[in-house]
Amino acid sequence: MRSILRYMRDSWKAVCVVILLLMVQAYCDLSLPTYMSNIVDVGIQQNGMDDAVMEQIRAGSLAQLELFMTEEEMETIENAYGEANEVGVRYVNTDLSEEEQAAVSDALCVPMALAYQMSRYDGETSGMYSLSELQGAIDAGRITRDQLLAMKDQALEQMGDISDSTMLQIAVMYMEEEYNAMGVDLGTIRNHYLYTTGGKMLGLTALGLTVAMVIGLIASRVGAGVGRKLRDQVFGRVLRFSSIEMNQFSTASLITRCTNDIQQVQMVCVMILRMMLFAPICAIGGILKVYHTQTGLGWIIVVAVCVILAVIGTLMRISMPKFKIMQSLVDRMNLISREILTGIMPIRAFSREKREEERFAGANTDLMRTQLFTNRVMNFMMPTMMLTMNAVTVAIVWFGSKGIEAGNLQVGDMMAFITYTMMIVMSFMMMTMISIFLPRAGIAADRINEVIHTEPVITDQPEQAESKTDWKGEIRFDDVTFCYPGADHPAIEHISFTAQPGKTTAIIGSTGSGKSTLLNLIPRFFDVTEGRVQLDGVDVRNIRQETLRSQLGYVPQKGVLFSGTIASNVKFADSDISDEQMKLAAEIAQATEFIDSKMDRYNTRIAQGGTNVSGGQKQRLSIARAIAAQPKVFLFDDSFSALDYKTDAALRRALHANISDATVIIVAQRISTILHADQIIVLDEGKMVGIGTHEQLLASCSTYREIAESQLSESELKGGSVQ
Repeated sequence: MRSILRYMRDSWKAVCVVILLLMVQAYCDLSLPTYMSNIVDVGIQQNGMDDAVMEQIRAGSLAQLELFMTEEEMETIENAYGEANEVGVRYVNTDLSEEEQAAVSDALCVPMALAYQMSRYDGETSGMYSLSELQGAIDAGRITRDQLLAMKDQALEQMGDISDSTMLQIAVMYMEEEYNAMGVDLGTIRNHYLYTTGGKMLGLTALGLTVAMVIGLIASRVGAGVGRKLRDQVFGRVLRFSSIEMNQFSTASLITRCTNDIQQVQMVCVMILRMMLFAPICAIGGILKVYHTQTGLGWIIVVAVCVILAVIGTLMRISMPKFKIMQSLVDRMNLISREILTGIMPIRAFSREKREEERFAGANTDLMRTQLFTNRVMNFMMPTMMLTMNAVTVAIVWFGSKGIEAGNLQVGDMMAFITYTMMIVMSFMMMTMISIFLPRAGIAADRINEVIHTEPVITDQPEQAESKTDWKGEIRFDDVTFCYPGADHPAIEHISFTAQPGKTTAIIGSTGSGKSTLLNLIPRFFDVTEGRVQLDGVDVRNIRQETLRSQLGYVPQKGVLFSGTIASNVKFADSDISDEQMKLAAEIAQATEFIDSKMDRYNTRIAQGGTNVSGGQKQRLSIARAIAAQPKVFLFDDSFSALDYKTDAALRRALHANISDATVIIVAQRISTILHADQIIVLDEGKMVGIGTHEQLLASCSTYREIAESQLSESELKGGSVQ
């Protein structure tokens, strides 16, 4: 999780904006249940009257209500209402502040409720005074104000422990009767409140929708930015890897890390911004709203949250190990897929299709079983959450109905409480959904970090020859020994020779003797274990890799072409290579004949991997690519093996005629390829057992003579020429 947050660190401004917008969205969502409750309790049940302040009231009715008020409350009322007009109606002042409005409502609520209750009873049968009789008793001095206030407290005690909202509802009944007596249309008041409240709800909904869309846009941009940055970092690091690191991470694993793993992290980044940050904000806000409703049902939420947390914890402990296994199984399936697709021809040649199908099916089945297990575990989560939510709803309705019956709770408050509870539970469900993806994304982040934080073994040392520009191309091996990491014995040991510019140095030996290994030490695909490899007297480890490799023209044993055209492949080393250089290189490499036979010539499309050209054509284009770069040193790693003898001989003659000032190092299996080399190095089991010309080695090196005798006839051995 910390790794994912670190990836988002560069987008902290966008994250801060998202957090602010999420608060706005949460405010909108959390306000809607309150308005819904008001529509039910106030708009429908109370005809739009949300407090006890009447816009107009008869002077006599107000005088009766003042019988149940203290002196301070009477003063508040007198200040709030103007003088009675000619029909005896008093109007409330329109410039009341919110505090004054609340004070007036508090002063009127209880007297209105008492007046309404007294109006329900017949004074003669109930033994209670009617309002008019009560007024007369006070005027006659039979009842003092203190006695009246005591009667008020006694009446409230008889009414029981009812909530303020219920008291207001009773007061509203009084207000309705008063409005009807004055001929005021209650429908107008109700409709005005419903339209106003409904309009506010529509506005909040529109604002929440707009904010959610903006959040989605920002989250998508942040997630895409994180994915792009990670792909750049991973790919840039892989390009710096030496063969040692490439062997540490398989190609299939690197592809998975650069695609599937980064996609997992990118998706979770979006989910964090859109859901994970929103869920706690919404949950905390919902809890605060529930707390202020004062329904006494908060314990239901506590139980529901505890159940949810217990379910999440249990499922995470079960599924977490499987998520770790899943990524390695994805690697394995990608590896098998890549092997099958790249090796389809030998698979068909040896009729191994059925076996490879079974191997792929096995890897596919293992991945499927792991995914099914995790999906089944996580699928158990949703029914549990739905059961919890439904149980919570039933519990709220059950216990809430008892509160409504007792007069301690209103229907709208119960509806709002249910909505807030569902929002709290849904918030935890959102966190649960993210918890499904977080473990896998965390593992993916670890795998990405493993690549990013792997330091290449081969790095540039402090530059010692950077200012050098007049490279000649002399290659010198000074007592070089190299051992592959983890190997018991050196691949080559104590190799010393010098390859001069303008001359050809050939390397020959049996399979596994270390020929390619020796050649790979020059461009620093590996670094020597002991000794030194020098270019013009400078240790190659003290030359920047870019500078070093710009002096080399490397042709690998297996020709590699890239998707594009023949021209783009020949000009691969430098886009500034002219068409004349390209054509000359193709001519030297003996590739002109088959290029000219193509309809589009140099614009002929090359498929990925060069699958639409033959092995010999691929080798010739690879050789042309090296020649077009005009390097100081040519490295041919058995690069003529796919050529026929005639083409091989023509190519060597063209090389000798056109690149006579360059150093040429050839690794070869065929004697005919290196017959006229200026010096031939013979390797056997990693050791140099001979060096010299063809004639000298025939006379002095038994290993070379054995190779020559296995390939050349007696006349060719004596004649020293092969066509």
